[in-house]
Amino acid sequence: MKVHEYQAKAILRRYGVACPRGEVAFTPAEARGVAEKLRSKVVVKAQIHAGGRGKGGGVRLAATPSDVELVAKEIIGMCLKTHQTGPQGRIVRRVLVEEASNIKKELYLGIVIDRRTGAPVVMASRAGGVDIEKVAEETPELIFKEYVDITAGFQPYQARKLAFALKLPPPLLSKAIAFMQCVYRAFEETDASLVEINPLILTEDENLLALDAKINFDDNALSRHADIREMRDLEEEDPLEVEASKYSLNYIKLDGTIGCMVNGAGLAMATMDIIKLAGGMPANFLDVGGGANEEQVKNAFRILLSDKNVKAVLINIFGGIMRCDIVAQGIVKAATELGLHVPMVVRLEGTNVEQGSQILRGSGLNFTVANGMRDAAEKVVALSRG
Repeated sequence: MKVHEYQAKAILRRYGVACPRGEVAFTPAEARGVAEKLRSKVVVKAQIHAGGRGKGGGVRLAATPSDVELVAKEIIGMCLKTHQTGPQGRIVRRVLVEEASNIKKELYLGIVIDRRTGAPVVMASRAGGVDIEKVAEETPELIFKEYVDITAGFQPYQARKLAFALKLPPPLLSKAIAFMQCVYRAFEETDASLVEINPLILTEDENLLALDAKINFDDNALSRHADIREMRDLEEEDPLEVEASKYSLNYIKLDGTIGCMVNGAGLAMATMDIIKLAGGMPANFLDVGGGANEEQVKNAFRILLSDKNVKAVLINIFGGIMRCDIVAQGIVKAATELGLHVPMVVRLEGTNVEQGSQILRGSGLNFTVANGMRDAAEKVVALSRG
């Protein structure tokens, strides 16, 4: 789960991380009120779940409260397009009004889970304020990393190594070490999957501030964090993904044309891989889970077909806990009620596979039954083209 910048900064402040003063505003009048309280030059920042807001016109300076109101009026309601939103953009519904900072140096600080080691890695760089992916690709030597032993935690000596690598002035080293430890504690105690501060700034008066902040959370741990769960902004999420979550379906929309419905995350990943190998592009990741019932299958089918980019569908089910006949019943029911307007390839294996195949053959619907995953992928790619 993602949160907005102002929400991320509110969480970081709880752990002692210094951030510029500011408040969220939903209307131009509210934005003016915040500026009047701050009594300083401010930055008006569009709040959407995407980076690159400044390049798209979503981050603007304003000197007076009346200027803030005018700028907020222009930003709130705009369709902001960045390299992360895609061409469709995002509607801005709120802004963060924040005091402007005197920036001496822009740095980078981030924490993610390293998939190779299965442990958190704290990253720091002197190349802050730009896309860290570009830095990693072009000048990887500018990114310094410290891998964290999850039993020992992030140690002071590791923070000290990163602070030295950033070439901070000696009087700032102790501040930087404390800052990094506070950020790590926020990462650990909120069950975050990512914390990114870009830029982390060194101000003219020799302080460190989180000028921007991004936090993503592990969905599986949200049951432990009711306050964070309440920060979820459904308007920033894909409508189909929101709909899928209502039925405990794991759905992620992609850019391809072949819809996939699979049971099991590993099989879903393998299915997308083999579609790519056959020359196609998956339109989604959809894992109905090992114990889905007929109603869940029906809703999964409905959500999958709601994507107008889908030109063909591949259903790939291994019946272990989930029986193939139950899946087949759900497929037939959904296709009958919703109307099957695209070609469909079905591959079933496992428990009650014969009964499932008989249900499909006796449905009177135009299903293409595949013999194995490669056959299924080749058939669905051919149908999607034609």
